[in-house]
Amino acid sequence: MTIIRRATAIGATVIATACAALALAPAAAAAPKAAAPKAAAAQYNGACGSGYSVVNSAQIGTKGTAFLTYNSATGKNCVVTVRTTPGKAVHMTASLGFASPTTTVTDTGYFTTYAGPVYLDARGLCVTWRGEISGEVAGKNGTNCGTLAADRH
Repeated sequence: MTIIRRATAIGATVIATACAALALAPAAAAAPKAAAPKAAAAQYNGACGSGYSVVNSAQIGTKGTAFLTYNSATGKNCVVTVRTTPGKAVHMTASLGFASPTTTVTDTGYFTTYAGPVYLDARGLCVTWRGEISGEVAGKNGTNCGTLAADRH
């Protein structure tokens, strides 16, 4: 019986030592993985001009951001698509429109930094807008509706 107790006592000591070692180093053994860093969104570049403020935006994956801006003095909306990292010219689009009457203005081509600006007087109307960079598209349909009804006849 003594031998069994000694073996049990030795085994308990070994287990206690192993547990203590794990208790002292849990951060190294079970450190949570850091989340992958989010891609930095492109910053609005002021391309629409003075008096325009950003009222909405849509991130285009990691490639850039489409910005919808509005100038309350003129009642015009403006869209510009900005790349996160400027570089070699790629296909880009900035588009802005409304449904009734059907009107869309678009700037499309190969650009190094941004597409647009495109402008549309949309007082009292909802706008549909989007940006595209190298085949990746983001934007919104029927947003930022004005409170005044505009006569579009």
